[in-house]
Amino acid sequence: MAVEASEAGIGRPSMRDAAILPSRRTAFGRGIRFVAWNLLPPLTFAALVGVWWASIKLFAIPPYLLPSPGAVFDRLITDAALLWRNTQITLTEIILGFALTIVSAIPLGLFIALSPLAKQIVYPPVMLLQLVPKIAVAPLFLVWLGFGIESKVVLTILMTFFPLLIASISAFQILDTRYLYLTQSMGATTVQTFRYLRFPAALPVIFSGIKSSATIAATAAIVAEFVGANKGLGYVLLKGTSTLDLDLTFAVLVVLTLIGLVINYLVEFAEWLMTPWQRASRS
Repeated sequence: MAVEASEAGIGRPSMRDAAILPSRRTAFGRGIRFVAWNLLPPLTFAALVGVWWASIKLFAIPPYLLPSPGAVFDRLITDAALLWRNTQITLTEIILGFALTIVSAIPLGLFIALSPLAKQIVYPPVMLLQLVPKIAVAPLFLVWLGFGIESKVVLTILMTFFPLLIASISAFQILDTRYLYLTQSMGATTVQTFRYLRFPAALPVIFSGIKSSATIAATAAIVAEFVGANKGLGYVLLKGTSTLDLDLTFAVLVVLTLIGLVINYLVEFAEWLMTPWQRASRS
């Protein structure tokens, strides 16, 4: 009977089941790796907080030199209204300045990349403007534009404009000319070549420049508020350090770190949406 059952295939997985089982195991393994990979950033952050807390306990660091994570967290809760009110102001400065940088630097980069005359005429003044220390001219913006949001936005634009411009110029020049000859031979118009070839090829480099400028945008807004402001996270940070209120100072630093993370993830999400061919190559 056992021989007959064996010959009939009873008790053994069919060929279809044998093909499905490895695929399920592979999918399960991919799911485990995906979860573990995405847990690395928060675990790293938790490890840093643990090192911070352990250092205070181990070396008996007094609170007036380095506050504990618990004290900073308590300050985030108790001063939530103050921090949120000033966060809105700083975020407005960052978003306005960075948005104006994007809508001006990328088209100008395209213009300079495709026009040798523009590179000779426009690029030198831009380079000269970049060489001027932005912190040195920040007080002039206060004189010209006052203590309002305008001076902060202008300084944010100046500090984020050049990195994105350089990235845009390089991005629009990266395309191999042989592809252009191919599209011309196929009868593609200039608009079609730009839409389907030059712009998609430039996007990865452009997004690299956007990421670099995004990190500078938050710094620029804070520096502008250091120079002259009566509101914003930079003002709160300066007030906390001047009164040796390190709990509040570190709370502001935590908020600024979160702002930087959110901006970075938003830029990465935009890149994920606009470059589907990169998603396919990574999968």
